[in-house]
Amino acid sequence: MIAYHSRTTGILCTCFVLFFAACSTPKRGLFTKQTAHEQYASRLTDAGLAGSALGSLWFAAAEKALARPLSITLPYKETGYFAAEKPDAAGYLFPAHRGDVLKIAINGKATGSFKIFADLWQPAAANEKPTLLAAADTTSWTLLHEVKADGRFLLRLQPELLRSGEYTVTITTAPSLAFPVPGSTQPRIGSFWGANRDGGTRSHEGIDIFGKFRTPVISAANGFISSTRENKLGGRVIFLNPDGKPYSLYYAHLDSVLVREGQKVKLGDTIGLMGNTGNARNTATHLHFGIYTNGGAIDPLPFLNRDRPAPAEVTAATALLQHIIRNTSATTLLASPVKNSTLIEKLPANRVMQVMAATGSWYKVTLPDSREGFVESKTVSAQPYKKQLAKNATPLLDAPDTTAAVKITIPAGADMDILGEQGTYRFITYGEQKGWVQL
Repeated sequence: MIAYHSRTTGILCTCFVLFFAACSTPKRGLFTKQTAHEQYASRLTDAGLAGSALGSLWFAAAEKALARPLSITLPYKETGYFAAEKPDAAGYLFPAHRGDVLKIAINGKATGSFKIFADLWQPAAANEKPTLLAAADTTSWTLLHEVKADGRFLLRLQPELLRSGEYTVTITTAPSLAFPVPGSTQPRIGSFWGANRDGGTRSHEGIDIFGKFRTPVISAANGFISSTRENKLGGRVIFLNPDGKPYSLYYAHLDSVLVREGQKVKLGDTIGLMGNTGNARNTATHLHFGIYTNGGAIDPLPFLNRDRPAPAEVTAATALLQHIIRNTSATTLLASPVKNSTLIEKLPANRVMQVMAATGSWYKVTLPDSREGFVESKTVSAQPYKKQLAKNATPLLDAPDTTAAVKITIPAGADMDILGEQGTYRFITYGEQKGWVQL
């Protein structure tokens, strides 16, 4: 594998700064147990490897993944490759809603001994520390995490130093509560949170699930019945407190209540029968389902929504992972693998980049200046676009920079296969050698 990034003084200074920033992160508290990643970082430091060239890059990559993660939307699936000779880490920033359960699955294909450090964080406001939610070191990991408040989450993946391997990460969501009407009865949601009620004088504080008269309604979680009552608005109603949750579930318009106050219930227990009592007496039979907290009602749909798409399968060729490629025509480098996402740069044809991972029909790539983003796989190629003779003896550099190390000198008159460009530099193949020349 060629050396891809510049080793200029500026980059080395950045690595130096990031190294000390990374070294400062493990100490989250005097009695806080270190994660596997933090323990490994400490072992590298104790062994004197943190100050080595590769060790410094490993620490810098760890900090980069937390400080500058790429934004994605869920569901998401990615296959990538970590190369031993180029320490790297991947960071993913994504939103989730209260009531969602995050499911993160990581599977690694080892080349020899290979472990991935995985840690999930809740980013914090400026000048505050992020909250660590879960961590592991493994080649196979599945995490379920219930989202307690709308917000963003950050996942970092990083292998051990000098270890290579392919990985696939899948991030999806699921509802945290069971649906309160059995699926076999074919219920449907017909009215959602926030819909106008009573001519716009109030809004709907829940969802309406329609079904046949006296369809069973069930406990959406283990818990206890905190109240059963009857009122003008909801008719016959039940309040259920799920175990360990800071909210109550509200079932309204029931024809019959089959539980009593204080009764313990299990997930799936029948607690009532659907009807149209209260102000629903002139509507079709339905269950009004709501969730109430100390701060009032919240939208119950994320807690129940079973209609969640699967992530797109990876169709971009994974054979190009870690390869140097070029875009065959003018294209865009985007912040997310979505056509309307934030533009990072408009790339002229034949710009050089390295493939780090594949997601759907996109590649996650790194430019020679270390910027990362996504390009459509159909716009790139790993094949040279022309041949050129070296007019004079030409240094082959390991980076597109005047201070980069010289690998060999290409003799005058030699054939060079040109893959792509970066400013005044060309990335070329000469025999078995690959690198940069200035033409």
